[in-house]
Amino acid sequence: MEKSTRILVIYGGISTEREVSLNSGRAVYNALLRAGYNRTELFDLTADNVADIPTIRPDVAFLALHGKGGEDGSIQGLLELAGIPYTGSGVAASAVCMDKILTKRMLVSAGIPTAPFFVTERGDHPDIPSVCRAIVREVGLPAVLKAPCQGSSVGVYIVRRESDLPAAVEGVFSFGDRLLCERYLNGVEITVPLLGNGSPRTLPIVEITSENEFYDYEAKYTAGMCTHIIPARIPHATAQLVNRYAEETYRLLGCRGVSRVDFIVDQDLGPMVVEVNTIPGMTEMSLLPDSARAAGLSFEEVVETICRLALEDPS
Repeated sequence: MEKSTRILVIYGGISTEREVSLNSGRAVYNALLRAGYNRTELFDLTADNVADIPTIRPDVAFLALHGKGGEDGSIQGLLELAGIPYTGSGVAASAVCMDKILTKRMLVSAGIPTAPFFVTERGDHPDIPSVCRAIVREVGLPAVLKAPCQGSSVGVYIVRRESDLPAAVEGVFSFGDRLLCERYLNGVEITVPLLGNGSPRTLPIVEITSENEFYDYEAKYTAGMCTHIIPARIPHATAQLVNRYAEETYRLLGCRGVSRVDFIVDQDLGPMVVEVNTIPGMTEMSLLPDSARAAGLSFEEVVETICRLALEDPS
């Protein structure tokens, strides 16, 4: 990729993860400048300026957006129509991976292990107590309730007592009309970043420990609230299995460029895919840069590689 390449770093956006995206975008922008790409520009995406992107005509758009409008295929569709190459996965893969329910259904269809789950919509039951009874009947407790199209652990509730279910159900429904309930997995939380298009490279597995009950929004973005352990403290055979499942998941869902596949290695069930992040965080506290450093890749090299992959022929 030529140093004269004009790169537009699109960041900010309209989702609940806007602040994280701003941090990711600034980090990417600065890395590209350090790497000598002096025609790099920042573009803070809002609902009012989205139509300006096609008029800028960059050689490649680096997507540092998180959440709704950024990871769900929306901005990808706009860039496709404008004929602008962009980093990361395409429209379909982005949309599926953003929707945890669709992701899990595809994983199940391909035989890739994921936690048993139950899906319901607001109109499926007459009231909240009946939703709670269905959750206990179908999944049992403890359980994990999720808003299916949020990121950064927004809208996630771990429920251990039946008396806590109504508040968690209300919390999920505050984000939309669908609710995903999963069996609670008890084990080590890990993640596998991948770089590549047709044949992705798995980066070192990262084990995540949190000061909170799980790796939630506060733990992700508050200094001292989490620890990244590389390599993850799991048996070699388990690590091989995790890498295999990560690659299979990446290919199954049609990911490109870069993604991160999150797992929990359950004490009884073994490695279970939790979700796929098609635009991993690129902040100082993010998992992908830490894993890349362990593989001998600088932050600048990672960012440059992601741009280069975006310019490869998708065929």
